[in-house]
Amino acid sequence: MEYNDAMKNRVKRLEGQLRGVLKMMEDNKDCKDVITQLSASRSAIDRAMGLIVSSNLVECIQDAGNQENKEDSINEAVQMLVKSR
Repeated sequence: MEYNDAMKNRVKRLEGQLRGVLKMMEDNKDCKDVITQLSASRSAIDRAMGLIVSSNLVECIQDAGNQENKEDSINEAVQMLVKSR
């Protein structure tokens, strides 16, 4: 699987966002503010996962070969998204 620059940039932004949360904790910021930022981080992770799965689903299906393998690939992708919630 190949990860494009857009996917990598999303993860880099997430990394910065989480560092910001850690800084907020070290600075003893208000709990509500920390939770708000953690919630935003979780949403960003979900979006990144969705992008990765959807961007590579076509490739996975094409590589799967026969119809049964394609259905298995689709089901596996759906399960990955479901587990992430």
